[in-house]
Amino acid sequence: MSFITRGFSGRGREGRDPRLPPGQTLVEDFPVLSAGPTPDVDTADWQFTIRTESGADTTWTWDEFMALPIEDVSTDIHCVTHWSKLGTSWRGVSLDTLFEAVETDYEFAMAHSYGGYTTNVPLEDLLDGKAWVAFEFDGEPLEPEHGGPARLLVPHLYFWKSAKWVRGLVMMPDDDPGFWEQNGYHLRGDPWKEERYW
Repeated sequence: MSFITRGFSGRGREGRDPRLPPGQTLVEDFPVLSAGPTPDVDTADWQFTIRTESGADTTWTWDEFMALPIEDVSTDIHCVTHWSKLGTSWRGVSLDTLFEAVETDYEFAMAHSYGGYTTNVPLEDLLDGKAWVAFEFDGEPLEPEHGGPARLLVPHLYFWKSAKWVRGLVMMPDDDPGFWEQNGYHLRGDPWKEERYW
C-alpha cells in the first residue's frame, strides 16, 4: 500500500499514534490548504455576527470580541486530505460565550467567511465546549494563511469545518450544505467515522 502526499510529509502506519483517526497521517508542520485567495482582513474592520431566525444580528467588533472571556485550547486537528496535527495550542472565545447573547430555536448554522467561503455546522457541534473563534495559534496571532485574524475552531470535526477568516454564523432550520459540502464533502465530517464525502 502506498500513501499519497498532498504537500506534507508524515508518518505511516508503523508507530501509529492512537490519537490518529482512521486514514490519517501525522504531520509536524501546518499545511496550508484554501479554496481561494487569502483575504486581507484588518482587525479594525473585522466583525463577527450571529444572525437568528428573526433576522436579529448580534455583532462584536474586534475590541468587543477581545474583551470577552478568552480560553486556552490544546487539541488535535484532522484535515480531510489525510493529515493530522496533534497537541496544537490555540486561544479564542468559546461559542458558548457568544451564544449567551443569542436566542434561537434553530439547530443548524452556516458559517460565513471573508472571501465568501461557507460551511454548515449543527449547533450541537458548536456548543458545550466544542468550538471557538480562535485568534492565536502556538502563542502568536493567527497568520492570514491559517485563517487570521480569526477562524472557527471545531476540532472534533474535519478541519474544513473550522472556517478560516470567519465573520459570522447564520442560524438555519435545516442542515443546508456549505461550499465544500455542495461539492461532495460530507455534511458533518466526523474524522473518527471517516465522514469525508457523501
